[in-house]
Amino acid sequence: MTKEGIIFMKLQQLLSYTRKAIDDYQMIEDGDHIAVGISGGKDSLTLLYALRGLQRFYPKKFKLSAITVNLGYEKFDMEPLKKLCNELDVPYTVVNTDIAHILFEERKESNPCSLCAKMRKGALNDAVKELGCNKIAYAHHKDDIIETMLLSLIFEGRFHSFSPKTYLDRMDLTVIRPMMYVDEMDVIGFQKKYNLPVAKSRCPIDGLTKREYAKNLVKQLNTEHPGARNRMFTAILNGNIAGWPDKK
Repeated sequence: MTKEGIIFMKLQQLLSYTRKAIDDYQMIEDGDHIAVGISGGKDSLTLLYALRGLQRFYPKKFKLSAITVNLGYEKFDMEPLKKLCNELDVPYTVVNTDIAHILFEERKESNPCSLCAKMRKGALNDAVKELGCNKIAYAHHKDDIIETMLLSLIFEGRFHSFSPKTYLDRMDLTVIRPMMYVDEMDVIGFQKKYNLPVAKSRCPIDGLTKREYAKNLVKQLNTEHPGARNRMFTAILNGNIAGWPDKK
């Protein structure tokens, strides 16, 4: 079913893609306590739905917790996120920070993305450890992985992208990316079908980043060379990228 060209992905399809990634890269083991970072965006809310759905029937039993790092922007309403977590019966924690104030008022950063990500991940990882989680699930989807590869090629001169599973030895935490096989358009369709309570980003430079440039570049390449996007993803999967685990 479509509306304005958007495919409304059903939960069953989402669970199928997610389970395949988890099985392919052995992301989940019995007894895991997995944290899901909830930003309020479509990706993290879709991931929460996926893992909660899998939790009901996946043969390896695991616990879930949801965490939001509040960057301190005004008018960022977390009540809909809290309500959704209650409906899904997932414990929800909010970590309040002054990251936005530090970046834009104290330091007046003109290119804050890297520092923001570092500070946000630091606050998130600390909260994850306090909750007793041993894994954290990031909501990067197929398009994120392709865009990261392009950014790495263009700006770093190397063929690299997010790994499906990464062990952070300093934190004794494992990062997993269960939505790596899910297209962004499917995430958009899922969010619309299930009316997920997406909170609009309050970041003043949202949409003006290198990642937005890469997103538009992928669209252009795929329009000019149909199938290019999927071929790039295949190249990543078969690329023997350093740090990537073996596929099962």
